Amino acid sequence: MTDTDIASDTQVLFNANCPVCNFEISHYADYAGRNALPISFDDLNSCALERWDLTADQAARRLYVAHKGQLLSGIPAFRVLWQQMPKYQWLARVTGWPVVLPISEWLYDNVLAPAIYRWHIRRQSRAQRKT
Repeated sequence: MTDTDIASDTQVLFNANCPVCNFEISHYADYAGRNALPISFDDLNSCALERWDLTADQAARRLYVAHKGQLLSGIPAFRVLWQQMPKYQWLARVTGWPVVLPISEWLYDNVLAPAIYRWHIRRQSRAQRKT
């Protein structure tokens, strides 16, 4: 995503075909909509992916958030998203604590994101075999 494509509002790129991703991000999207928060949500499986300058495979590996001209992924992306939502600002603060931040980043980067991505690939492979 280029700087000219990024609005001052927060934009989230997620995989709506992943049950885990879709469940969590749909919750945030509903919350943002109910509270008129300036956050937009793009499904990587739509034509919106073209605006992000990422491949579908890159986008499926982790959460991406564009905010104030910066493209973030992983825990930094979640933290920016949570900072924009009053109900979750506490989570952004806690995950920013000096001891918690590196642990949460390590867990996301080495355990959660890879596990969810592998599950996504297995689901895709099974779906392709059925067709």
